[in-house]
Amino acid sequence: MRRRMLLVGLWAATTAVAVLVGVFAVSTVGATIRDRGPVGDEVLRNDTVKPPASVPEGPPVRDEVAGEWGAFVVECRDTWAYGVAARPDKAAGWRIVSWEEGPDDDVDAVFSDGRSSVDLEVFCNRGRPTLAEIERNTLGDD
Repeated sequence: MRRRMLLVGLWAATTAVAVLVGVFAVSTVGATIRDRGPVGDEVLRNDTVKPPASVPEGPPVRDEVAGEWGAFVVECRDTWAYGVAARPDKAAGWRIVSWEEGPDDDVDAVFSDGRSSVDLEVFCNRGRPTLAEIERNTLGDD
């Protein structure tokens, strides 16, 4: 009986460790994916980051994602996305919270009017800027 309890305890401990390792691995990989790739970071201007030399760059294709918040201009060079400009609709009370210049596999821009925010994520699909995700949030009173 004692041996059986020891085996059950070892099995439970091993299972718990395996689950924790799995959760850690999935959350780490998921965070890397959600962080918009290994290259970019949100900045207002940073001309020091360049794509790796081994990545060929095709002719740039520029487009903008526009809405009630303003516009986010993105340029694609093959699979690399560059945030060119973020123009808020100031007349409607929108401002830029942040935007990512790239180069990266996707670039983001966040606009806010004080009551709500809009987070845009744009990537290059076959060399053309494509809206991947638009997230609208209602902001608190503080």
